[in-house]
Amino acid sequence: MRKLFLFLTLFFVLIYAQLTAQNIKISGVVSASDGNQPLQGVSIIVVGSAAGTVTNTEGKYEISVSPLAKQLRFSFIGYKTVEIDINNRSKIDVILELESIDVKAVTVTALGILKADKATGYAIQSVSGEDISKSRESNIVNSLQGRISGAVITNTSGAVGASSRIVLRGANSLSSDNQPLFVVDNVILNNSNFGNTYTEGVNRGSGISDINPNDVESVTVLKGPNAAALYGSRAANGVVIIKTKSADKDRRFGFSFNSTSSIETPLRLPSFQNKYGQGTGGVFEFYDGLGGGSNDNVDESWGPRLDIGLQIPQWNSPIINGVRQPTPWVSYPSNVADFFEFGKTLTNNVAVEGSGDDYAVRFSYTNTSQTGMVPNTDITRNNFQINAIASPYSNLAINVTGNYMNTKSENMPVYGYSAQNVMQQFMWFGRQVDVVDLKQYRNSDGTLRNWNYNYHNNPYFTLYENLNGVERDRLLGQTSATLKLADWISFKTGAGIDYYTNYNTARSAFGDIESPHGYYGESKRTFREVNVDFLFQINKRFSENLGFSINLGGNRMDQYVQTYSAAANELAVEGVYTLSNSRTNVLPVNFMSTKRINSLFFNGQFEWKNALFVDFTGRNDWSSTLPQTGNSFFYPSVNISAILSDLFQIQSRRLSYAKVRLGWAQVGSDTDPYQLKPVYRFGQGWNASTRLPSIYIPNDYPNKSIKPQKTESFEVGTDFRFFTNRLSLDITYYNQKSYNQIIRVPITATTGYTSVIVNAGQIDNSGVELIVGATPIKKRRGLEWNILVNFAKNNNVVRSLYKNIDNYELGSYWDLKVLAIPNQSFGAFYGYDFARNDDGSIIHIDGLPVQGDLKVLGNYTPDWICGVNNEFKYKKLSFSFLVDSRWGGDIYSMTTTWGRYSGVLEETLIGREGGIIGKGVKPGSNGVWVENDIVVSAEEYNKAAYISNVAYSSIFDASFIKLREVRVGFTIPNVGNTALKDLSFAIVGRNLALLYTKVPHIDPETAFSNSNVQGLEFGQLPSARSIGLDISFKF
Repeated sequence: MRKLFLFLTLFFVLIYAQLTAQNIKISGVVSASDGNQPLQGVSIIVVGSAAGTVTNTEGKYEISVSPLAKQLRFSFIGYKTVEIDINNRSKIDVILELESIDVKAVTVTALGILKADKATGYAIQSVSGEDISKSRESNIVNSLQGRISGAVITNTSGAVGASSRIVLRGANSLSSDNQPLFVVDNVILNNSNFGNTYTEGVNRGSGISDINPNDVESVTVLKGPNAAALYGSRAANGVVIIKTKSADKDRRFGFSFNSTSSIETPLRLPSFQNKYGQGTGGVFEFYDGLGGGSNDNVDESWGPRLDIGLQIPQWNSPIINGVRQPTPWVSYPSNVADFFEFGKTLTNNVAVEGSGDDYAVRFSYTNTSQTGMVPNTDITRNNFQINAIASPYSNLAINVTGNYMNTKSENMPVYGYSAQNVMQQFMWFGRQVDVVDLKQYRNSDGTLRNWNYNYHNNPYFTLYENLNGVERDRLLGQTSATLKLADWISFKTGAGIDYYTNYNTARSAFGDIESPHGYYGESKRTFREVNVDFLFQINKRFSENLGFSINLGGNRMDQYVQTYSAAANELAVEGVYTLSNSRTNVLPVNFMSTKRINSLFFNGQFEWKNALFVDFTGRNDWSSTLPQTGNSFFYPSVNISAILSDLFQIQSRRLSYAKVRLGWAQVGSDTDPYQLKPVYRFGQGWNASTRLPSIYIPNDYPNKSIKPQKTESFEVGTDFRFFTNRLSLDITYYNQKSYNQIIRVPITATTGYTSVIVNAGQIDNSGVELIVGATPIKKRRGLEWNILVNFAKNNNVVRSLYKNIDNYELGSYWDLKVLAIPNQSFGAFYGYDFARNDDGSIIHIDGLPVQGDLKVLGNYTPDWICGVNNEFKYKKLSFSFLVDSRWGGDIYSMTTTWGRYSGVLEETLIGREGGIIGKGVKPGSNGVWVENDIVVSAEEYNKAAYISNVAYSSIFDASFIKLREVRVGFTIPNVGNTALKDLSFAIVGRNLALLYTKVPHIDPETAFSNSNVQGLEFGQLPSARSIGLDISFKF
């Protein structure tokens, strides 16, 4: 302890001596080499210090530096960065040279291998950590919306902790979720869901939501197999590489702080009618909410007219002498809007870093606390991150990164067609109900208080009594050592781990409409994946013009998953939520699986004159989930890129840079564990007296000839830079086919089984990606305007399936199926249309439309996506806005179906007084169709046209244009003579407006989950519009 005290005392004395030493003032002028004009806004930093300044409008600067300072660094966009020795000078003038393209810029590619941007032969796109943090999204995937060409990103809802889905270059698998592999600091992150929301349930998020955006330095997206081939069987859907922040080796000590607070409100709620209240046939009177009154058990709004002076007994009317009294029958137009609260998110991040001659370390802590727009929902996250590197010897470097994440929620909302989903209730609702009055959900005697006792809980009872919790602890980290054996060869080895335990709970109180005697369930999932690898890196030049590099390595992946769940379906004692408090037998379910992949790989490159590059890769995987006789599979790739502007010396002020690239690759994917042999499951026996368990026999016929699914891809692209990088144009064309799909197909029951897993089917994706960047304005006085456009058009086709199979079911909802059908796009909607005559007119019988045939009604795959980001800067001010769009694809909205059926939506006002004549035909004499002229009530018509067994009426074009982000910021690079720097204030708005959509009532960017079953919706928990204040600084 005494030694530590003496060390700290000496440390602070030295710091004090340095800070109080007499500083030296240095001034000068910074000019451009092209015309020798002064440059405004040049950044001047004291190397190894936080001190810095910028040049004024005349290119002049003045800076005060410590006597110990050695160098000044001068940097400016479009010019080469230089470091100048001070050498006791008080005046230093600098001329900066143009740099048409940063040839030293590097990108993190597969397996963490760094490559110069100009040396890559495939499409890669990166987003900086600054752009990620500016977005202020709790889920890092949402921060990429509109910023990555070819990435279709869907935020499932605005509920706390909701998952998001990302698909690169279209769906290519019938069995996987088609999402890319996520890699964080060379550690593969498991992105499984923590809750099942196929079409209902609790969306507890997915693995990527655990990553803290404040710790991210960059996100690199490897879109196609060409870029991701080195990851082999795990990279068929692309790779998202996340690099976290590390210490700045030029800074001996650094501290940063960031705080963001935001409020969230619903972006869009359904448009309700407010002229008719609860009931049916125009009649309603409340007695007990169970049918004792006039239609008081119904949850529809086809009742009496509102706001015309009627007095009707209602659910909250006073009871005098046992008689419920009539009260004013009036509307509450904002009753649903009043239900939602202001969501609040507060995030605080602090980071400390330091470095010495042979080490650098950074530590970060972030706390995020969020309360949802849905009452009594919440989530809290605590993230600890460390990134350290040490070099005890000149030829040895040791790196350690670690992320510990804790996530906890007391309650998360329910999705889908369920009495636990509060938005379902508002689609089956009385429009006269005062939602604010429902907050008191118990009477004085403790009994439940509600507007309907037949179908629904009081929504506040649901949210405050029926809770769905989650608690998760996660460790993600790696350690590696790199040994330089010679100038041209080094050896790297390391190990990474992703380990978490996720504990979910669900409970329902006594009196719940679905579980009258209560319910309690819990589940725990333990996941562990360990990757151990080695890598030899060889870099050799044969001559001044010819260079060669190769990486040779191997990897072993071991994965372990165990889940445990149990439920008390009825509780013995009210309010006690334990498994032991069960009135019935508790049946636990325990599942465990393991998986191993061994791999060897290589990655090489020939380089000619630093302008022509030929890359080749190969990887061989041995997977434990495939048959032993066929578990070895090899994946190659080859890429060629040429810097035309260098090869032919055609670089000029107009053409700064020109590159062409092309490549071919093959990757694949294996299957899940235990698909090769029958796995038996034990359950509770039917005869409790014998105490013998039942055994569930699997239905899958074992297929020992399963092979990996494969994806082959070809891509060609060009990258151009014009006018000293003021204009950039990147174009990529790709064509890929995925075949040998691993799918389950039915077989005859005479085999003793009902299905078999086979290799069959092919899905093709081809398309164009376009990235355009421009700087239309860049003035010496500090005004700058930058534009970035990302556009991608993908053509997705299911080419074939298994023999004698016309379609493959991905999922379903009510009477609609989501299918893969040959020669159609992935995710076709297959359901009932109205009956039609030969001319396509809808057939009416007795004035009502009737159900027709099953047919393809649309699909959820979009045609193209686009994002446009504009950023304006003027001195210390910045302003940016991002607009993104998704065009094509469809959505099946059951909000419209049931909202029309129940009479709550505004469209149901049509014909309430005079009736409706449906557009179409009716049977005439002699078998001739004639125009329909039969008048029916609005209630009759809507209940016939909007019903679950006719999907056509509720399928809409899902195209949309969104104002995704607006940001206004003010940054002070240096605060007086203090050590404080980069003091920044910003107001950030996200998901601000739907500028265009044809989908009524909901945000078309929605889903039940991030699975393959997309394009389905009911009772959407509204997406969130957020506005927040961000404050940050460093020293």
